[in-house]
Amino acid sequence: MKRGELGENIALEFLTKKGYNLIERNYHSRFGEIDIIMKNRKYLIFVEVKLRKNSIYGTPAEFVTQSKQRKLILTAEKWLSDNKTSLQPRFDVIEIYMHEGSSVKINHIENAFDA
Repeated sequence: MKRGELGENIALEFLTKKGYNLIERNYHSRFGEIDIIMKNRKYLIFVEVKLRKNSIYGTPAEFVTQSKQRKLILTAEKWLSDNKTSLQPRFDVIEIYMHEGSSVKINHIENAFDA
C-alpha cells in the first residue's frame, strides 16, 4: 500500500469515528484531486490528507500551499457543479504523523482555509 493511500485510510477511519459519512475518495478533475469528500449534518467536507514522519521540514498542513488550495477549490467547485447539495462546503486538512514503529498522531484542522 502506498503512503498516500495509507494516510487516506487512517483519515477515513478517524473521520468515520467522528460521525462523518463518506461521499467519495480520490475525486479527480482537470484542476486536481481531492483525497476524501465527507459529510456531516451541516457540512460537505473536502479533505486534504498529509502524512509525514515528523515536522522537521514543517507541519503537514504547511504543505497545503496557496497553489494547492487554489487547485482544491477549483476541483471542489467542479464537484459541486456536478452534484447538488444543500450542505455548506468546508475545506479540512488532516495531518498524520506516523514514524515507523511508533504510534500515529492525527491533527484534524477544520475549516483550514476559505474558498
